[in-house]
Amino acid sequence: MNTRNLRRLVCTIFAGLALGCAQQSEQPRTLDIATTTSVQNSGLLEALLPHFDTATVRVHAAGSGRALEMLKDGIVDLVISHAPATEARYLAAHPDWSYQKLAFNRFVLVGAPADPAGVKETTNVLAAFRRIARAPVDFVSRGDGSGTHEREQILWKQAGAAPPAGRLLVSGQGMATTLRQAHEMHAYTLSDEATFWQLEKQLDLAIVSEGDDLLLNTYAVIHPKDGETAARFAEWLTRGEGRQRIEDHRIEGRVAFQVWPEQCPGKTPDAIPCGLTPRNP
Repeated sequence: MNTRNLRRLVCTIFAGLALGCAQQSEQPRTLDIATTTSVQNSGLLEALLPHFDTATVRVHAAGSGRALEMLKDGIVDLVISHAPATEARYLAAHPDWSYQKLAFNRFVLVGAPADPAGVKETTNVLAAFRRIARAPVDFVSRGDGSGTHEREQILWKQAGAAPPAGRLLVSGQGMATTLRQAHEMHAYTLSDEATFWQLEKQLDLAIVSEGDDLLLNTYAVIHPKDGETAARFAEWLTRGEGRQRIEDHRIEGRVAFQVWPEQCPGKTPDAIPCGLTPRNP
């Protein structure tokens, strides 16, 4: 092969490599996220994801505990969670994870409108849980290691009472399914307010206890620090366009999630929005 042909061959090879690299860089990125069923059921993802154009986001809906386990196992790239105690355990084991509070709303205790346990007469959520524990009524528990289940367990413990096994019914399902089971069984359950609002017209359930500090429900975005696309999505959610879209999301005219105040620390699971009095659940 003469020198001229050799040069042509080398140029062709390098041109092919350059084209291959360019085509590879143009491949659409994908981002796998695990998010709580409450975030999915609230309709928030439908309001957010069409506007994030850096990557194609694939959603895996799971309770917070399962979502964090998926992140640990490398099944997903990022998690949106609302289980502070569980988050703290995983963060202690994974110092290479990034953590930032994203938003907050409230849990609500709901039950049949007739309120057979007289929960509406109570002045705080622990008294409400004691009423349910002692009355001949059923309670549907998520029982799935989710953030809602975590809070329910904390409330039973602090209330110092819990229904016997025959009246504590375990759903093992997401929030929407659990609410429908409570509706069918005329039972009580704990829900995030956004999911309840989204399904309220389909359910014969009413809020019987709300507003207690122990019902504060905080959401966080968590991902490995070296995850470039996950970091971009987290930044978009907490400081970019996504933040405004979270703030604008409404359910029947009600604010579904309040974005985390920019001036408030939010790098640890026990962080709470500025202005709220800390109360350890």
